[in-house]
Amino acid sequence: MAADTTENELGVSWHDSAWIPILNPANVLEYFSQRTNPFYDRTCNNEVVKMQRLDPSALQSMAGIEYEVIHVQDPILFVIRKQQRHSSTHVTPIADYYILAGIVYQAPDLGSVINSRMLSALHNFESAFKEAVSYSRYHQSKGYWWQFKDSQKNPDSKTTTEKKTSQASSLFQREGVNQLLGELSKRFPPSLIKASQVNTTTAGTATAQSKEAEEPGTETEATKDATSTDAAPVSNENTVNGLSNIPSSSISKTVVNVPVQGGVKRGADGVAKQPPLKKKKQ
Repeated sequence: MAADTTENELGVSWHDSAWIPILNPANVLEYFSQRTNPFYDRTCNNEVVKMQRLDPSALQSMAGIEYEVIHVQDPILFVIRKQQRHSSTHVTPIADYYILAGIVYQAPDLGSVINSRMLSALHNFESAFKEAVSYSRYHQSKGYWWQFKDSQKNPDSKTTTEKKTSQASSLFQREGVNQLLGELSKRFPPSLIKASQVNTTTAGTATAQSKEAEEPGTETEATKDATSTDAAPVSNENTVNGLSNIPSSSISKTVVNVPVQGGVKRGADGVAKQPPLKKKKQ
């Protein structure tokens, strides 16, 4: 059965299972006028006619609240209207109720329908935007891109993402780098070399290279330094009287005081040497 009457009547329903099998257009108002029905007003003209056992046609000549069946789709649907009667020809609708498969509901008004539709639409939009934001990604060098959950689960998508990362830089990256380089070059301009200095240095190197090519026999300074370092004497234990790398036995043989025999001097090799001629005095 129905819940509290203090709740919003749009969310309330009522039914009596004993009446559902026997509902028809003749007894649907009697079913609706049960005391347990929260939608029924006991001060209405229908209750007066029922208590006084009058003819239902007497409602046309009475003023006040009454209930009337306005639509029948037997046996599944019945529509009952609550209205304020001012005269036999003038009535003002207050609310509509429909009985669907024996369960009574209050039909919503136009404002409630629009409000409900707008709330559901806003809820769907909000959930859609939240889901879209969860898929969006951003990086300073790459910008914005979408990363969906299906692509993460799919192994083929990993190869595609690897290929994308291995590709060349994008237009967005190139523009950002060019902008940064432009700002840095404005803040820290490079020191330019004069054209005259560049010409003299290049001419000097060119002439030096040409001379070296023309004189292959000449030694350069680098080769001279190398040969000089290679030819430098090395100190040795056998160095005697400025002679290096000569054994002592050979030195004793070479440096000998040869005696003079018959006025003829002989050298270390045994060859006789004639003394120099003296000039006669005149």
